[in-house]
Amino acid sequence: MDLSERLPDWTDWDRAAFVVGCSLGIFGDSEAFTRIKWACWTDNPLGNALHGVLLHLAAAGVLERREEPDERFRWSVQ
Repeated sequence: MDLSERLPDWTDWDRAAFVVGCSLGIFGDSEAFTRIKWACWTDNPLGNALHGVLLHLAAAGVLERREEPDERFRWSVQ
């Protein structure tokens, strides 16, 4: 399943970062989000990099980003 299929709807940024990590092969497809959530919720190189990827994909128009009420991402419907 590719990124467009994994992020069709608004998704909290931490889960979206997990999806990107799975798409890049950092996390296995069978990996439970709850096991790696710490990587997205703490200040660390991996979590920061995955969040940065989301921001860059949004800036490029690949993803849409919404900041309120919480930061969320989805595949761009354009």
